[in-house]
Amino acid sequence: MATDEFLQEDLDDEKTVEFIKNYLPQDLKEKFTDDELYYFLDLIVDYYASSGCLDVEPDSDGYIEIDQDAIVDYIVKEAKKDQMGEYDPEDILFVVQGEMEFGNSLGQVD
Repeated sequence: MATDEFLQEDLDDEKTVEFIKNYLPQDLKEKFTDDELYYFLDLIVDYYASSGCLDVEPDSDGYIEIDQDAIVDYIVKEAKKDQMGEYDPEDILFVVQGEMEFGNSLGQVD
């Protein structure tokens, strides 16, 4: 991967994390550090890559069904395994929804 591609990925991640921070309800804005949000974002990408959900054929409207609860469960399980901490699935759901909304805002998904 070229240096430019790494820089672009970092910039995209930065934009995604900023979007998620703005998306979170007020009581969660201070709950997660930037490092935690980057970690969650990495886990979301890992989930997409390993679950095969992106390999599914879109339906007739062009949608792919993505199970947000499965992503939340994956993040909570991996965070505990990686000794990052124990997180409330309801809080993590907002992070997952924020990441999806960011994708929607870019036109990646309808």
